[in-house]
Amino acid sequence: MNPDQPTEPPVRTPDAGDRAARRAVTVFPVLVLAAGALGLATPATFAEWKTSVPYLLGIVMFCMGLTMTPKDFRGVAKRPWAVALGLVAHYVIMPGLGWLIAHALDLSPQLAAGVILVGCAPSGTASNVVTYLARGDVALSVSVATVSTVLAPLVTPPLTLLLAGEYLPVDAASMVTDILKTVLLPVLAGLAVRLLAGRYVDRAIGALPWLSALTIAVIVAVVVAGSATAIKSAALLVLLAVVLHNGLGLALGYGAGKLAGLGAPARRAMAFEVGMQNSGLAASLATAHFSPLAALPAAVFSVWHNVSGALVAAWMSYRSRKAEAAAAEAAGDPAAS
Repeated sequence: MNPDQPTEPPVRTPDAGDRAARRAVTVFPVLVLAAGALGLATPATFAEWKTSVPYLLGIVMFCMGLTMTPKDFRGVAKRPWAVALGLVAHYVIMPGLGWLIAHALDLSPQLAAGVILVGCAPSGTASNVVTYLARGDVALSVSVATVSTVLAPLVTPPLTLLLAGEYLPVDAASMVTDILKTVLLPVLAGLAVRLLAGRYVDRAIGALPWLSALTIAVIVAVVVAGSATAIKSAALLVLLAVVLHNGLGLALGYGAGKLAGLGAPARRAMAFEVGMQNSGLAASLATAHFSPLAALPAAVFSVWHNVSGALVAAWMSYRSRKAEAAAAEAAGDPAAS
């Protein structure tokens, strides 16, 4: 059997970390919506918080590092071709879609740069959990998300310069430094803590998704507060851009896996690794390098991709279970009757 074409994975019993992550990803959109509403209603409350956004993102990425183990990196070595496909699909499809959508909707320079920056970000921190909910290939999902995050300092700035440079000036060198400080170093620090004190980290693993969700909610509140005056006129247009960006990313990610001949679980993983973005990073970079208005697409993406991801995962899981039941019934399994 081709290792890049796994059969349907066995359903594993979720541990405490899985259950906490599933609850967090379910509650997360509501939490972020509430934070955005708070930022919109009382922008003055968060006026002085703008400079704290990179540090808040660092907390999220540190939590991500705490959940990593050497097994995640060994997964890359086991299936390098599938992981490479996921990376290429992610860093080609989403930046390209961002550029096309910005042109198609004739977005203002600030919003266009923000949409493109979302597309140039690495995979989203919730993609692994959503892949699990969809009965997808979690090992492939973790591998692609891990490598895309590690490569972000080398890939995100030049892609942003190439695609968003026509709209706003892009200091790619400064962006590299920011990504190293707010993404790569916290992830490596979290991984080091996990390796040195894994026994203690395991006790707190259930709290990490909630800490990440709360921190991203604060980032969204700060971003929304910074562009509160422009939201009323741009919100619907930004929502349309985000829905198109995310929806087409999910579909094209799944299609890329299908064209490559990957099995159904791997195709589900590809859909989420392409269509879900690290919107917290995009919001932080947009706030630091462009403007709060440019960060608005990332804030909206933070809410929408979790809603759409949960809905698509539920649909994929239903289709998977239905196919399994039909196969069992065809094979004469009495339990399927």
